This record gives sequence, C-alpha cells and structure tokens, in this order.
Amino acid sequence: MRLINRLLVLISIAMMTACATPKRGDAQYAPVMPAYVQGPQQHPDSIFQSSTAMFLTEDIKARRVGDMLIVTLAERTDAEKTSATDTKKTTSVDITDPIILGTSAIKNGNAVFRNNLESDQSFSGSGDTTQSNSLTGSVTVTVVDVLANGNLIVQGEKWININQGEDYVRVRGIVRPSDISPDNTILSTRIANAEIHYGGDGTLNSSNSQGWLARFFNSSWMPF
Repeated sequence: MRLINRLLVLISIAMMTACATPKRGDAQYAPVMPAYVQGPQQHPDSIFQSSTAMFLTEDIKARRVGDMLIVTLAERTDAEKTSATDTKKTTSVDITDPIILGTSAIKNGNAVFRNNLESDQSFSGSGDTTQSNSLTGSVTVTVVDVLANGNLIVQGEKWININQGEDYVRVRGIVRPSDISPDNTILSTRIANAEIHYGGDGTLNSSNSQGWLARFFNSSWMPF
C-alpha cells in the first residue's frame, strides 16, 4: 500500500511538470484588435476613400491599441559570485577540586568534584558560481492597452517550427512612446516590467531535459 501511494505521488508530480509546458495560442499573449470606429458614409465614386488613404507625413510608430511594434532582443546577463567561510571555536573549562569544611572530597585517591571540559569546533566552506546568458533576435508585438500617461502595454509571441521541435519567444511589458525609433522598433532593454520568455517544445527539447523521475530525485521533495 505504501508503494502504491509513492507511485501516485510521482505520477502527480509528473503531470504537474507536463502541464507547465507552454502551448501555442496562449490567450495571455494574444493580440488585441483595435476598436472599429464607424466613420461618415462616403460615396463609392468619391476620389478620397478613408479606408485606402495614405498620408505622407503620418507617423508610423505604434500608438494605438492593435498597432504593431517590433522588439529587438538585446538581452545579456553576466553574474559571478564567490564566497568563502572559515570559522573556528575552542573552549576549555577546568573545575578545580573545591575545599569543603577545610578538606577536599577525595575517594580512592581521586578528587571527586574535579572536572575538565574541552571543546574544539571548526568549519570551512567555499562556493563559486558563474552564469552568462545572451538572447538576440526580434519579435513583433501588438499594443493591448494605452495608459493614462500615454505609455503602451505591449505583448506578443513568436513560434518557429524547425524539424522536430518548436521554439518560442514571448514578450510583454510597458513601452514609453519616446523610446520607439522612427522605424517603429524598440530595444528590449527599454521595456519596463519586461517579461521575456524563450524556450522550446518537441523531441529535441525533450532529449535535452531530465525525465520526470530524475527531476524528482533531484528536487527538494527528495529527503536524501
């Protein structure tokens, strides 16, 4: 019975880790379509048609809900940490033979109340970690909301199907219109509260990942 309970726990952990795999078409990263505004009725024979009009001085930068914006990924992080600890503690206590009523307590030639306590403790530890990450490329996002101060909330994703696997890039954050370049691009380092996710799914990604049972034995659930 105990073995069956353990197997059920392992299966539950495996199912939870499987559910964490992202899927294409997540509603949280879906584009928001602009609201349709009904304009004045135009005669079909009119020279000017607002639906196909082009303005030479129009600003192409994203500024309304539904507009697209190109995010240039230029992420790079480098972290290095070194720590060392060395402690030592020595304790010595010597209780001499007390004098009681002018004489010491002696039995069989040995002082009864005389004691000596010594303790020596030491600890030495060290750690060194180095991490470096780099992400370059581009992904097109859409404006999903315009804040009261004019800043834009953008989000979007890109999925690439290559051979037997899929790679994806997801971006979400707040953009200041003045940081958008004239060609309607912005560096990812200029996105506030940025959430940038890069990962993959498929055969190649699975072959580079530990199995669920190995992840269990390497997790905090393993008491040994």
